[in-house]
Amino acid sequence: MTEHAGRQPETALSQKLFIRTYGCQMNLYDSARMADVLAPLGFEPVTSPEGADMVIINTCHIREKAAEKTFSELGRLRRLKEAKAAAGGRMVLAVAGCVAQAEGEEILRRAPYVDIVLGPQTYHRLPEMLARAKRAGDAAAGRSGVLDTEFPVEPKFDHLPAARAEGPAAFLTVQEGCDKFCTFCVVPYTRGAEYSRPAAEIVAEARRLAGRGVVEIMLLGQNVNAYHGEGPDGRSWGLGRLCLALAEIEGLARLRYTTSHPRDMDDELLRAHRDCDQLMPYLHLPAQAGSERVLAAMNRRYTRGDYLAAVERLRRARPDIALSGDFIVGFPGESETDFEATLDLVREARYAQAYSFKYSPRPGTPAALLPGQVAEAVKAERLQRLQALLAQQQLAFNRAQVGRRLAVLLERAGRHPGQLVGRSPYMQAVHLAAPVTRLGQLVTVEIEAAAVNSLSGRLPRDERAAA
Repeated sequence: MTEHAGRQPETALSQKLFIRTYGCQMNLYDSARMADVLAPLGFEPVTSPEGADMVIINTCHIREKAAEKTFSELGRLRRLKEAKAAAGGRMVLAVAGCVAQAEGEEILRRAPYVDIVLGPQTYHRLPEMLARAKRAGDAAAGRSGVLDTEFPVEPKFDHLPAARAEGPAAFLTVQEGCDKFCTFCVVPYTRGAEYSRPAAEIVAEARRLAGRGVVEIMLLGQNVNAYHGEGPDGRSWGLGRLCLALAEIEGLARLRYTTSHPRDMDDELLRAHRDCDQLMPYLHLPAQAGSERVLAAMNRRYTRGDYLAAVERLRRARPDIALSGDFIVGFPGESETDFEATLDLVREARYAQAYSFKYSPRPGTPAALLPGQVAEAVKAERLQRLQALLAQQQLAFNRAQVGRRLAVLLERAGRHPGQLVGRSPYMQAVHLAAPVTRLGQLVTVEIEAAAVNSLSGRLPRDERAAA
């Protein structure tokens, strides 16, 4: 969960905007863009919902019991909304994101005090929704909230203001939606069909971000490596071609992308990993399972052999690449033999880090209706074993960096005085002592120690002298 706040221009009609974000980087990007859309109306982001004039909960349906947790959060916010009203003010309460898309009418039925419910594809229309909600609030009691969860004909990106830069690293959405229809996933139903933004539009946005001091861009998409946007030459560009074009932007030193699908690692993208220095040697490539039977039941449309072949091709193209992955434990019908196949795949693929979860049914997905639901105790025990193996691999990878010099992008202050935190090329958090004037810079760091989730080091003598 992330709470979104940022700098806004001063305005005589300043109003307080609080956005609470759940879920993935795509939701973080969406929250930032909602703040951009509302900025011309005088909304200034704040770090707490108390006293806010507008509160947006940007939800994620991937979370277990996501809808119920959303209603619980709304119950807490209702009290703040009522306190604001008792003091003579008004709080506009909105629910956005994938839970809003899937449960819009139910949200308004169970929480009639919610003013706006909007899906991920409609937040460019927030000013219009806000005006409608305020008109409804001025009308007679018994009104219903504003609901906008349609999939618009026109892409929302055509109507968004230019993104603002808040630091040296930024997200940039290049693709949305999914056509894969994995049986456990709600994304095709909440985000819609795959859509790729035109390449020229992406390059222009990246150039603006670089001009404002952004050094690293993370390209986002539900299936980002399925990107197939129209290029300036009128032809369809893949993600590899797009990365090469972005690498030509002055000042843009680092490129990353997430989330990938193993079926979409084409030769052009592999060549980009080989030839493009700006493309970092780190890739998130979800596997989900190592059992052929479970992969088929998930409708992943690749085999264990296909996945490992993609890993091998990646490592031939970029020998120093670090892999991250996703795994679901306890998918319906998963046997102990199936689970052991997942452990074997992890041992063979070797991960620098990975995310793993117990399967939980998502309403409306085919897997929720499958027989053979695995007992919670069995899922918990298997998850513990998998996470122990993944933590062992992650620690081994991190320890292998000790004694090396890594380029680190310093992004924020650390917990301790004089400490800064940045990211290595392999996405590891790196802690070191450095002057605050180095924030936003790429520096060389001598790695001195490693833990499971981070590295620590120091500036070399020549870097310290330059500071």
